[in-house]
Amino acid sequence: VQLQASGGGSVETGGSLRLSCATSGSIFVINVMGWYRQAPGKQRELVADISSGGRTNYKDSVKGRFSISRDNAKNTVYLQMNSLKPENTAVYYCNQNIRKIDGAWENYWGKGTLVTVSS
Repeated sequence: VQLQASGGGSVETGGSLRLSCATSGSIFVINVMGWYRQAPGKQRELVADISSGGRTNYKDSVKGRFSISRDNAKNTVYLQMNSLKPENTAVYYCNQNIRKIDGAWENYWGKGTLVTVSS
């Protein structure tokens, strides 16, 4: 199983970016799909996640600005980030709870994608 994240980049304050994370491999079902971030010198934290049924959960500071969605047919999760602020600068990681074809549940991380917001 591999998670491929993309969409990071550099924007100015108030700008927007859309992150994507596509999953490939021997997948039976994907439960929760989420986005985490880690800023320099800080611990990794949850930004948003979405259940298989579409229930979403957001970090308070991004509510109203970020939107998480998923395309189950494509095994892909998205994070639309609007009204970006310098404090959103971080490496963003996708995380998924996956049941493989052999029946085993495992937690997977994608390689991070850097988001830089300049003032």
